[in-house]
Amino acid sequence: MNYKSKDFLIDGIKVKELAKRYKTPIYCYSLRKIKENIKKFKNSFNSISPIICFAVKSNSNQNLLKEIGKLGLGADVVSVGELMKALKSGIKPNKIVFSGVGKTSQEISFAIKKKIFLINTESESEILAIEKIAKKNKKKINIGIRLNPNTDAKTLSQISTGKKENKFGVSEKDFVNLVKYVNNSKSLNLKCISTHIGSQILDIKPYEKMLRVLDRIIKKNNFHFEYIDLGGGMGIDYENNQKNLSLKKYCSSVKKFLKIHNSKIIFEPGRSIIGNAGILISKIIYIKKGYKKDFVIMDAGMNDLMRPALYNAKHRIIPASKNNKKIKKIYEFVGPICESTDKFSSIKNFQKLDENDLIIICDVGAYGMSLSSNYNLRPKPIEIMIKNSKAIVINKRQDLKELI
Repeated sequence: MNYKSKDFLIDGIKVKELAKRYKTPIYCYSLRKIKENIKKFKNSFNSISPIICFAVKSNSNQNLLKEIGKLGLGADVVSVGELMKALKSGIKPNKIVFSGVGKTSQEISFAIKKKIFLINTESESEILAIEKIAKKNKKKINIGIRLNPNTDAKTLSQISTGKKENKFGVSEKDFVNLVKYVNNSKSLNLKCISTHIGSQILDIKPYEKMLRVLDRIIKKNNFHFEYIDLGGGMGIDYENNQKNLSLKKYCSSVKKFLKIHNSKIIFEPGRSIIGNAGILISKIIYIKKGYKKDFVIMDAGMNDLMRPALYNAKHRIIPASKNNKKIKKIYEFVGPICESTDKFSSIKNFQKLDENDLIIICDVGAYGMSLSSNYNLRPKPIEIMIKNSKAIVINKRQDLKELI
């Protein structure tokens, strides 16, 4: 994804040509970039040969999941819907991990019926629910127990999952008691200790702290876990000026850990696989002059991309075509939704813009379309994938008549 002359191209195709053909707003993904990201991830952790389960919550498009599955990844799911989508995409049940704090008995029964690889439990009540279903079906079910390591990921509070005040996992005290309980169960088979401390992590230190906590807990339990699920959370450079997380350094830390604990590692990356492989193409409807800034009103809104409104997430905004005419005033890029939080960014010294110009919001591959909604009764946008320098529609734009 880069500029050639003055026009922005994604895998050799001009964005303005895509906008002309498919209309805006458009979610557009580069399959080449997804493949590059998966190759980088695998190479970084090659020496420990982990099981890699793509976090379906980050992007659940069936066509993208098919491609990701073809590249050897399994799936990390957090609902029966995601589980069904992963299976429909061709991902084998023995490569699917079911996470999440609120699995219903119906969801658990479906997962057991499909013989998935692992159910990661997050409470005593959930363990008892699985045991009850296992007894009823006269089966012994493989489970993991998610530990809350009380580790601050040093990221946004809204996407922190590993501190004691977060709803995820169980405390150290509860973990010890649950390990004893599961070991005495005739219907449960404890396979895994699981943890996940948060998302958009760019520093190795929280991961190192997490590994130290796991080391202590495992020794305290004196139990050999066949699998250790370290979750995901690896961040990407949204602002084009951030220091990326060193996956190789992380691998080195995990290797040291594995010298003491001879287990198989599971990773659940999402954002680091697909985040920077997607862009959102939008058209300027109006430019509205304000007191100290001009509002650039686009046809993409917070219903299309929720992250900035949800937790003030930053996404780079760039023009589809450069004109080298800088202006000094501030442009505030906003959508058409009737909410003041429907804004993407305020930028000074942007190039001069006109109504009907095309704008690109970068790095939206993860938690973009998957968080989209029909708020204000707006149809969800079209999704296209660039494969072998050809544009393929992978999800049609919602039809407004059908929506109504």
